[in-house]
Amino acid sequence: MDELAHYRQAGPITTLAAAPAALLDGLPADPVALCAVAHGLVIQPADASRAGVADDRLAEKDIRPAADLLRVLAGLDPRPLTAPRPATARVVGTCRHFAVLATALLRHAGVPARARCGFATYFQPGRGLDHWLLEYWNGDRFVRLDPEVLGTDVAEAPEDLAPGLFLTGGEAWQRYRAGEIDAQHFGVPGYADNWGPAEIRGNAVRDLAALAGYEMLPWDEWGRMAASYAGETGADYDEVLDRVAAATADGSPAAVIACYRTADLAVPTEHRPA
Repeated sequence: MDELAHYRQAGPITTLAAAPAALLDGLPADPVALCAVAHGLVIQPADASRAGVADDRLAEKDIRPAADLLRVLAGLDPRPLTAPRPATARVVGTCRHFAVLATALLRHAGVPARARCGFATYFQPGRGLDHWLLEYWNGDRFVRLDPEVLGTDVAEAPEDLAPGLFLTGGEAWQRYRAGEIDAQHFGVPGYADNWGPAEIRGNAVRDLAALAGYEMLPWDEWGRMAASYAGETGADYDEVLDRVAAATADGSPAAVIACYRTADLAVPTEHRPA
């Protein structure tokens, strides 16, 4: 399959075929403007609590399909997505939800786009923090953009991040294997034990799944991921991760799908959205 066609086509999680059509009226054509729309649709759980969002809504962060996220948004405010939304009318989610919604909107507009799972280096000096963003095709290259921080000063030029400001799971894994980074500086903020090679492995596998069409939740685990987090994998699994990193760096559908459709890496049927 042609690379751009693969990333232009909505997958099972990014399809908006079942989304409320009225929400999609008047969307901008410019990719950055579309991502700016997504920026105003999601609120992080901690921010939601501070804004007075009811505790029972915090479970929205467990929603995977973009169309389901839009149905939640329609129930909160039926106006088109371009209408400004107060904090309480945004869906509760994580960086992954910003990235997935923006990717879905871009693909809906016919723009090749792909959500990426990895680590941002711009939130905390000297640390790579667990994070999701997206890449879209601008006609010449895939541009790396962070919809969550778009329009803020958290990162320099979040609409076109400079190399090294974000590392995909595979990129971080390759640098770790080459001795270029300290894996103990890569992990999940707020969790003392969630740092090190296992966190890099997990995000590399999630990134592969996202490129294959399954943008899973940051805490979804399958294959040997749980064993890796428990320190129960060895050199053979690290060699699998070498192949994952190579496939995600290549990015071609053929390389991604060939790697993804192997033991321990494909998302099990029971974990996929209906």
